[in-house]
Formats: sequence, C-alpha cells, structure tokens
Amino acid sequence: MQYHAFILKYAEIGLKGKNRYVFEDALMRQIKRVLEKCSGEFEVTRTAGRIYVEAENYDFDETVKALQTVFGLTGICPAVTVARDEDGKLPTPEKLAELVSGFMGDVYPDKHKSFKVQVRRVDKSYPLDSMELARDLGAAILESHPDFTVDVHNPDILLHVELREKINMYSEVIPGPGGMPLGTAGRAMLLLSGGIDSPVAGYMIAKRGVEIEAVYFNAPPYTSERAKQKVEDLARVIAKYTGKVKLHVINFTEIQMYIYDKCPHDELTIIMRRYMMRIAEMLAKKSDCMGLITGESIGQVASQTMQSLLCTNAVVESMPVYRPVIAFDKQDIVDISLKIDAYETSIQPYEDCCTIFVAKHPVTKPRLDIIEDHEGNLRDKIDDMVKKAIDTDEIIEITA
Repeated sequence: MQYHAFILKYAEIGLKGKNRYVFEDALMRQIKRVLEKCSGEFEVTRTAGRIYVEAENYDFDETVKALQTVFGLTGICPAVTVARDEDGKLPTPEKLAELVSGFMGDVYPDKHKSFKVQVRRVDKSYPLDSMELARDLGAAILESHPDFTVDVHNPDILLHVELREKINMYSEVIPGPGGMPLGTAGRAMLLLSGGIDSPVAGYMIAKRGVEIEAVYFNAPPYTSERAKQKVEDLARVIAKYTGKVKLHVINFTEIQMYIYDKCPHDELTIIMRRYMMRIAEMLAKKSDCMGLITGESIGQVASQTMQSLLCTNAVVESMPVYRPVIAFDKQDIVDISLKIDAYETSIQPYEDCCTIFVAKHPVTKPRLDIIEDHEGNLRDKIDDMVKKAIDTDEIIEITA
C-alpha cells in the first residue's frame, strides 16, 4: 500500500510552555529541509500536537530515512487521513467503520493476526465516545475480515484511529531519533578526530538542538591527505543530522614538533591536547560558539584519566567543555557509532596527529603545576605559532 501521509510525533517539545511554538517552528524547518532532498511532492502542516506530511509520487524508504535524521521527532507514522466534507463534518460512524475495515484489508494481506483498535476522540462533538467507537470499529473489522482476531493485551497490530480536524488511521510507529530540534540551543565547537568517540559526541550534542562546528588538527606530512578525508567523511555523517558542518582544519605540525623538542615526552599528549583546547576555544569565540565538545571518556586512554582531564580542562577559560560520552564504556560508544553509520569510517587505518606522536609510556597522573611549568619551555615561540595556525585555518563547508 502506498500511504499518502505521515503523522509525525514529538514528545519533549510538548512539555514546553509559552515558547513551545519556537521549538515547533524549528522542527518544521528541519522537516522541510530534509524533504527537499527527497524525490516526491510534500506538504508539511501543523496542528495542535501533530505534524502532517502529505506526500505524493515519493519513495517510501528514502522519505522515512530522511525523517529519521530530524532531531525532535519520536515517531514517524505512515497514515491514511480522511478530510471533513464540504459541511465541515467528519465521516459518520458507519462510514468510518467502512474506511477502517478497508485500511486493515489493504495494509495487511495476511489476516491471521491479532489486533486492537485504539481511538482518540479529540473532536468531542462526534456522536460516539472513544470506547464505543473502538468496540464498533473492531466489530466491523472482524465482520469484513473474519481471519483477524482481537487481543486487547498483546496484539500483533495496534490500530490507531484519531478524530481530530480530520480522521487519522495508522498502525505503524517508526522510531525517530528523539532529542530537540536543531538550532534551539545555540552552537558549539567539536574537536573532531578520525576516531570513534568524537563523531558520537558531536551527534549526541546536536541531538539536544545544538548546531555543530568542528575543528580538526592536521599534521602533514605525518598525517596523510587520506586521514583528512576521513575526518571530512565523519563530519558528513554529522551533517546528515545537522544539514551542514563548518569544519576548521588547523595545521598543527609546527606546534607539535616544537612541543616534541621542548617538553618531556611522557607529557607530549597532555601538552598537545592543551594547545588544541586553547586553539579550539579561540575558534569557538570567533564563531559565537557557547562551548567545546570532546569525545573523552574517563580512563579510556592515558590522556583521559581524571588527572589528565583536569590538566586539559584548565586551559579553557571562557566556556564549558561538553563531554557527552564521559561515562560510557567503549561498547556503548561503538553501538551509537554503528547506529549513525560512522563506525566503518572511524575504523579506517589512517592515523591522526595525536596517535602518531603518542609516547611509549605517557604520564597517566599528570600534575597541573608541573605541566604548566614545562609549558614555560615553549614561551619563546608558541604564541606566534598558535596565531599562525589560526590565521591559516582552512574552512571546509560540509553538507550531507
């Protein structure tokens, strides 16, 4: 059966107060954005508590896949809708029974299933109440299709019939990504590497309505052009959900080599990380971002112990650092990476700058005062190097 409509559900937005319309407007914009890239003709409308997509000449799988990238949606329901007549009246109970029986017959060729009818009567002027309608519609379905059976506790099919400004009939609720509509919570700067964790962190923060920019620290010739392409591909994964990602590519080679020459090698990763955070914060300020995002998880590697995180966090002066996977096990992160189709790209064997310059025996419990003291070895040239790195920032606009 080719459905001609989708009913789109949201949850958390419905808890908002007088500013609820702001979130609904943002959600509508994102729905229209993703549908513009789909084949077919779509009309998106909104009523209290529901968003409708009228669809013609479209590809079902393509459309559902696109809608599943819209943060804020919790349910995508392929539906049949029936408008009021010229007098503004809904179909009579008898006509409604005929429509519902036809729906069940068309959608389910195999009738050897159990079902339950759940009615929501928003239009209280309708002559029968919800319980009466559910009873009568169930009886009509059994009369037309006697191979069906009723199971009110654990049915194979839960048929929803809504009496609103129109009749809505649907029996499938395809999960949406949840979260909050993009653009309702400001902007943040993601430190994006070629690994598994940082794309997941970016996705999770974007899911809360945050627009994402990203910064990648490149180290040619120690990192290849293919490593850079890998990061662009990961940014493109995030852009499936955000529409676009502005990716800053910072040449970090000179800074890395200077740190390598001047600082203890067991502290290389921590000190390099501190300068990445400094540069990311400077870029974030220029872009009006309200925070940094990292994929750090406590104890996963030497640079992510509590002591190491304290040292890297200390250089960020003017904004919070969001670490959405901070308490996740690695498998938890991998599961989300697989879900958003980032995993196969993340595991490609192209090293980033942190991996290449890691010490054989990195310090796991660095002391902030000692790290700051050793950074004093860099004072002659490091500020000019940082300025040069920012001035030569390569900006790539990534779209899905």
